[in-house]
Amino acid sequence: MSQQPLPTQPYDLVPQKVVILDRDGVINEDSDEYIKSLDEWKPYPQAIEAIAHLSQHGWTIAVATNQSGIARGYYDEAELTRMHERLQHLVRDAGGDIAHIAYCPHGPDDDCVCRKPRVGLLDEIQAVLKLESLDGAWLVGDSLRDLQAGESKGCHGVLVRTGKGHRTEAKGGLANVRIFDDLAGFAYFLQPLH
Repeated sequence: MSQQPLPTQPYDLVPQKVVILDRDGVINEDSDEYIKSLDEWKPYPQAIEAIAHLSQHGWTIAVATNQSGIARGYYDEAELTRMHERLQHLVRDAGGDIAHIAYCPHGPDDDCVCRKPRVGLLDEIQAVLKLESLDGAWLVGDSLRDLQAGESKGCHGVLVRTGKGHRTEAKGGLANVRIFDDLAGFAYFLQPLH
């Protein structure tokens, strides 16, 4: 899991105002060849605006992302940090904030606790945000493993059709999951414009 410092002041949060986002395929374009460098990291413009919109309206945003490309040797944690710094910069420039980014650097055969659909990344977010639980938070992903992790922690599941979302939707088995074309569609459902 990531080793980012804990916040210096406690958050006064309730899970019902927390949105946890998968990264690849939700915030930025995904690739079956992995996103291996800052040059390959291409955010969806509407996703950056959606994060800022929610943040401006009192929602706390966190990111939980599997990054097995590190274990596979495609890129290192320094390169991942550059991608996440760019994400934070774009969101801040749009007037928003991401409270925490949790990532799993392990591969599928490493038997770690953090790789989704396991809940280690969500446990990290819960601890950093100082929440008793994530029950009632929203988890937005483009794959079944995202939704399974969220369900295990009591989150409302949201599938977006970007990234691998269309493929995930076509496979079915998405009871109790809300489906949107993209992150912006979800954001403006959750927090309509006044």
